[in-house]
Parts: sequence; structure tokens; C-alpha cells
Amino acid sequence: MPVTDEMVCFSLYAASRATTQAYRALLEPWGLTYPQYLVLVTLWIEGDQTVSSLGDHLRLDSGTLSPLLRRMEQTDLVRRERRSTDERVVSVTLGERGRSIRPELAHVPARIAQGMGLSDEQAALELISTLQRLTATMHAAAEPQQAAAQHH
Repeated sequence: MPVTDEMVCFSLYAASRATTQAYRALLEPWGLTYPQYLVLVTLWIEGDQTVSSLGDHLRLDSGTLSPLLRRMEQTDLVRRERRSTDERVVSVTLGERGRSIRPELAHVPARIAQGMGLSDEQAALELISTLQRLTATMHAAAEPQQAAAQHH
């Protein structure tokens, strides 16, 4: 048995890659990437967002998010507009295509849940909770290292 098969971190990495590959296959017919899909889902469920709030939701910095939104705007998935009350704030809304493909992508969450072997909503909530705890504790574990590296 390879040593990687006994590593929790490798199992998590492999599961993440497999999930990304499944999303790639499911979204490819619409020419969407997984981050683009996440933008759409956020706008479908939570409504219009500022670029800043979208970045917070998706944990993406503006250097990553801005080019992503620019590409999405070119295909009418989203629209970006400066707020008249504050020119520094950019609102992101659904474009016509972004609204129209929602029903066509309604099958994606169920297919992913099936691929993950999640039997019901409770199983999904338990996995989400476990992964969120893992994320928080890993960020906390990395903080002392990051602080030490900044002082050198």
C-alpha cells in the first residue's frame, strides 16, 4: 500500500480533486468553471452582491475575482455596475444568460451529492460541519507559522 493511502491530507486532496473533476464534467456543456458556478449560485440564492461581498462569500481575493467576473460578463452571465452613491463600490447582478441557465443546472447539486455518497440532507449537513471545522482548525494551525515567517 502506498504511503499516501495512509495520509489524511492526501485523502482530502484526492477527494477534492475528484470533486473538482466531477464539477468540470457536469458544467462543461455550459462552458462554466466551478468558480463561475459558485458566483451564479450565490447570485441565484442570495441576490445581487458587491464585488467585495462576493469575494468574502467565495473566499477569493479581488485579483482572482475581477478577471473571473470580467469573463462572466463577456458571456452575459453577470453584469457589473458602479453604484451611483459610491463609485468605489461595484455591484454584481445576473445577466440574461445567468438567469436563463438556472433551471438547466438544477440537477448539479443532486449529482454531486450522489457522487459523494450523501444519502440525505442530514448527511450533507454533517459533512459540511466537519469540513468547516477542519478549515477553521487548519487556518488556526497555520497562523503561528505565518506570523513567524513575517518576522523574518
